[in-house]
Amino acid sequence: MKLFNTLTNKVEEFKPIREDEVTMYVCGPTVYDYPHLGHARCYITWDVLYRYLKFSGYKVKYCRNITDVDDKIIKKSREENKTTEDIALRYYNIFSESMKRLNVMKPDIEPFATKTIGEMISIIKDLIKGDYAYESDGDVYFRVKRYKEYGKLSKQPIEDLIAGARVETSDKKEDVLDFALWKKDEEYGYPSPWGKGRPGWHIECSAMSRKHLGKQIDIHAGGADLIFPHHENEIAQSECANGCKFVNYWLHNGFVTINKEKMSKSLKNFVTIDDILSGYDANTIRLFILTNHYRMPVEFSGEALDGAKSGWRRIQTAINEVKKNISSDITENIHEYEEVKLFKDSMDDDLNTSKALAVIFDVVTKTNKSLEDKDKEAINKYGSILIKLTDVLGFRPEKETITEEELQKRLDEIKNEMDFLTEEDKVLSGYRLMEKIIEYRNKARISKNWDIADKIRNLLERVNIILKDTKEKTDWEEK
Repeated sequence: MKLFNTLTNKVEEFKPIREDEVTMYVCGPTVYDYPHLGHARCYITWDVLYRYLKFSGYKVKYCRNITDVDDKIIKKSREENKTTEDIALRYYNIFSESMKRLNVMKPDIEPFATKTIGEMISIIKDLIKGDYAYESDGDVYFRVKRYKEYGKLSKQPIEDLIAGARVETSDKKEDVLDFALWKKDEEYGYPSPWGKGRPGWHIECSAMSRKHLGKQIDIHAGGADLIFPHHENEIAQSECANGCKFVNYWLHNGFVTINKEKMSKSLKNFVTIDDILSGYDANTIRLFILTNHYRMPVEFSGEALDGAKSGWRRIQTAINEVKKNISSDITENIHEYEEVKLFKDSMDDDLNTSKALAVIFDVVTKTNKSLEDKDKEAINKYGSILIKLTDVLGFRPEKETITEEELQKRLDEIKNEMDFLTEEDKVLSGYRLMEKIIEYRNKARISKNWDIADKIRNLLERVNIILKDTKEKTDWEEK
């Protein structure tokens, strides 16, 4: 397996510290508001990595933190006249429910920052002892220039970082680039050797990672916006405190954009997960995200989501048909099949989910052919592959929104008026017949045969089936 390591700026062979075991840390949410599609992109991406590592035979210890002490949480608590604990708990529960609805697996460890204050204080003490940090009127700062490798993740010299740094200016600092490890705070603070205060954002992840995964870990992942300053600062404080390399592989996912701008709460251009789930199911959202390579930006649009919806329906239909035609004892040992090898080759190539999905859609085609031929052995083979590989990518097949029998009944009313259908087509079951009808209509649209395309639309509307067109793709839903 090869992964792109942001630290080295290269695709590298993945070799864990301990054979067959992987330690993985992902920066979790700051729980002060509703999670948006950018969060969905991040956590679905690393959910897929987690699932695929396990599929590949690794024992994975996955830690994803919860930041429940932060300036934004305090600001929200004042706005709503509630305690910071109430705010954090409320939005943590909303986040957890959103992840559950998206079929994102819970990590093995989900630590809260407020439960790790002691470990943070311990690391800060070590940094002060090593002269890497200093106390100033109740605050504690990290001496950036004391760490000679600062900037190695973001690939920028210190002079450039100073010019473009998102840092708080303060008379308490020795240097403008020094960042806070501990902030004096009499109102919301915790007891410490430097008085009441609370941790800086960066020290939280260093402490939670060290406590639950050890001083050195295999993988640290998160959004590309965390490279600087968050992950850069994590490296500096962790390596100075621990005396060893912090992370072997740094992985970062690209942004979700709207009109080519990053989706974010600060720009007020975000779409919440609740909003998007009101119009699209979780599998559609996952397909929309995984169609793109994880390091590339994803442009959000209704058209792209409609295309993903159509694609997922095709997969779902094939899985539904398979489950009607084979026993529950599907073939479990699928690793020797050529299609699975191609899937693994794609995923081993820096988690190339786009290529992996192409393999899955090829399996869908082979599955549908075996269903048409009533070839039980082929149905079992390709159906087993399809069910397993979609599970590896975190898809969760849902029950049909309209039953096979109801769809069949509706199509029976009109199929004899569809003179383009062959007699073999007409004996297909409901969902397979619907797929065939859409296939014919798409061919008609491509050849600009609008009479046939409109005739199909009108006939389907007569039985309360509505078509939704997006360029050369068509989806459908019941009225």
